[in-house]
Amino acid sequence: MNDKRSIVRRAITSEYLSLILRFYLGILFLYASMSKIPYPAEFAEALASYQLVPYWILNFIAVYLPWVELTCGLFLIIGLSTRAASSIIALLLICFAIGQTINLIKGVPISCGCFENAGDPINWWHITKDLFWTLFAIQVFLFDKIYRIYPDLSISHLAKRH
Repeated sequence: MNDKRSIVRRAITSEYLSLILRFYLGILFLYASMSKIPYPAEFAEALASYQLVPYWILNFIAVYLPWVELTCGLFLIIGLSTRAASSIIALLLICFAIGQTINLIKGVPISCGCFENAGDPINWWHITKDLFWTLFAIQVFLFDKIYRIYPDLSISHLAKRH
């Protein structure tokens, strides 16, 4: 029994799992951004349907959020500032899950707006996926060891330099 726990613990904390999850989340967020960047007005409408964000900030979010997703996705794929990128992605996913949960509880039949602006209506499966992806981002944040490959990019090394 103890061997099984140690095997599971090693698998969960594996830097190789982090690498796989980094690529997965990076590609996922690249894909998500690509459907929003060319159509910010449609994405703003999808955001407005959630009725959670003030109208005065909708256009700002609709223009800049996809670029944040793109940047974080690229950073995860190339292994640059993975802790920062995975933190931002985890926060975004938590916000997405909260927004969807609120609208599901209200009974508002809206589209997710995640990948295509005219997609399936939100459901509990969307929230479950967001929460799993949040766990993936947390695993990358905690156990990614990319700084061993690129020692000049570690935070402690940069702090000593200045």
